[in-house]
Amino acid sequence: MTPSSPSSHFDVIVVGLGALGAATLYQLSQRGARVLGIDQFAPPHDQGSSHGDSRITRLAVGEGDEYVPFVQRSHAIWRELEARTGKPLMTTTGGLILAPRDRVAEHHGKSDFVRRTIACAERFGIAHEVLDAAGIHARFPQFHLQGDEIGYHERDAGFVRPEDAIGAQLAVARASGAQTRTGERVQSVEPVGNGDTVRVSTDTASFTADRVVIAAGAWLPEFLGRQARADWQANFSVHRQVMHWFDTGSATADFSPGRFPIFIWMFGDGQEDYMYGFPSSDPAQPALKVATEQYVATTTPDTIDRTVSPEETAAMYRDRVSGRFPQIGGRALKARACMYTVTPDRRFVIDALDGLPNVLIASACSGHGFKHSAGLGEAIADRVLGRTMSHGLDLRPFARQRLLEKETA
Repeated sequence: MTPSSPSSHFDVIVVGLGALGAATLYQLSQRGARVLGIDQFAPPHDQGSSHGDSRITRLAVGEGDEYVPFVQRSHAIWRELEARTGKPLMTTTGGLILAPRDRVAEHHGKSDFVRRTIACAERFGIAHEVLDAAGIHARFPQFHLQGDEIGYHERDAGFVRPEDAIGAQLAVARASGAQTRTGERVQSVEPVGNGDTVRVSTDTASFTADRVVIAAGAWLPEFLGRQARADWQANFSVHRQVMHWFDTGSATADFSPGRFPIFIWMFGDGQEDYMYGFPSSDPAQPALKVATEQYVATTTPDTIDRTVSPEETAAMYRDRVSGRFPQIGGRALKARACMYTVTPDRRFVIDALDGLPNVLIASACSGHGFKHSAGLGEAIADRVLGRTMSHGLDLRPFARQRLLEKETA
């Protein structure tokens, strides 16, 4: 734990130091703000949503045009941090999104996701190619195709190392004057006096701030419940997700970052009829990392099963991997569980709490947030400090009001 300062008042307190919290703390520290970050664990850690060696990044975002400026800005920030820290954070591998040509394959709540991505790339001038099955096979013979696929290939897609990215932002933030308290759980956030100040109480101390950012990830619903915000709490659900790493064996070179892309492969019309994956990111333990998503069963941080059973890994290999990557055997090197915090429309919520305009909720990345997190942290920092946002960043599409309007429609 970083020792507390003689003064317990800050310009901004950030609660939660995962993807969004670390990015926000870093950006606030670069703006000269007096800032405190609090986390119940010691980030980067493996208890939430931002672990597992790699996260996909792609510039054309089929989930919506409003996200593109954030991922573009995030790429620039990752490179700035790499230059500043000497740590490799983002690896450009190219990215492939593919689906049956004549079926409306859904992903992250958006139908016809491949064509939505192609249209987004065209609107923003993002370098890409559209490939048929023959073109995909010629470029990437590792994929065993049905022959009816359409593919979007993006040159500048790749993956970010989440633990290293969070660690780099926290290290630079601390070096720039930010304070952090880890291993400390926030119990309450409440207004003081006329509401211009907010008190944040942990299990060991109390602090005040002009502004507070709640970036609690999967702990947000529980936090809102303790704050008697049942109306907000109902907008968020938490879902267990599982990642698997399969030994590449004699095919290691074919699945290296120089020869194999990150991919999102939709092979049916159901929301679980797909998988995504990565080239090997660890030379010491080469593996094809693959995963899917589920949004049916809910969980909580206290009840989630963090152990991935051999049966789950065997099913992943049998149902998704074996027939699509013939070079990959069924030997799993590891598997990990994480959590997604999700809204009904699969979009983010970044908005002030009703009645507490100086408490900002920043959460619900809904399974596609890490790629945007660095840019979101920059925009959030500008918002809470009352500055004009630059680089085309706009947080208005993530206001909670849209969810209320949908409920009453």
